[in-house]
Amino acid sequence: MSALLESRLHSLPLLARGKVRDNYAVGDDRLLMVASDRLSAFDVILGEPIPGKGELLTQVALFWFDRLRSVVPNHLTGDDPLSVVAADERDQVRGRSMLVKRLRPLPVEAVVRGYLAGSGWKEYQASGTVCGVALPAGLGNAAKLPEPIFTPATKAEAGEHDENIDFDTTVAMIGAGLADKVRSVSIELYRQAAGFAAGKGIIIADTKFEFGLDEHGELTLMDEVLTPDSSRYWPVESYEAALRTGSNPPSFDKQFVRDWLEQATVDGQAWNKRAPAPNVPADVIDRTAAKYREAFARLSA
Repeated sequence: MSALLESRLHSLPLLARGKVRDNYAVGDDRLLMVASDRLSAFDVILGEPIPGKGELLTQVALFWFDRLRSVVPNHLTGDDPLSVVAADERDQVRGRSMLVKRLRPLPVEAVVRGYLAGSGWKEYQASGTVCGVALPAGLGNAAKLPEPIFTPATKAEAGEHDENIDFDTTVAMIGAGLADKVRSVSIELYRQAAGFAAGKGIIIADTKFEFGLDEHGELTLMDEVLTPDSSRYWPVESYEAALRTGSNPPSFDKQFVRDWLEQATVDGQAWNKRAPAPNVPADVIDRTAAKYREAFARLSA
């Protein structure tokens, strides 16, 4: 399968290339979002794409947008992405694109954690908190939290690192009323998604949502939602064994390539999580692609 590292559309103006998506203007009120096969880890875009990843991300996002549409409006227009590009560009767009409303994005990533892992586990070990939220003592790595918690982060530019922030900082950035709504909606989205996924043999340990405001000021879910790029997916059948050993369960997301990168070296030194990233071997690429495919297969079965 060939991979799309970058889209190159001549019929629409390019607005930005993100870590994964290329965004094009469609008039003044819509965007065409093209999901490439780029992979970002530790906020660094890797040199090797994952063939088919963009299509899978789009399928997963559309699946969740449809399933969660009763919780909060989303940015989908319902229009066919192929209708806004030239005929010779359709192969770049087909199956990996969304035609969406142009929104005013909020400058906060709405992270919800149901389990203790990643940067949250590191902070908890040091302070007993995650983004200022106090947690019970004695929790281990991968432990389920008593209740899902909202742990926001700032949005980083490509090549920069997201930074966890506390709720008071969120309030200072977007206002108390909007911060409260983002928190409550995010937790409800997580609860519904986690409950559904559990029935499919998947634990959603954590995820991040992005929101914008439409022309009427209505909070709207945007970008991607609950994909393996934005979420930590664990197989139910491996969870208890991992919990006993204090390790992360094997995942259906890009944690596999993250784990490889944690052990990788550049010029004989441990990689410092700054660009350029180490060259990722073909077998790691193939196994990462397989994990993305299995995640969607389980969810949609």
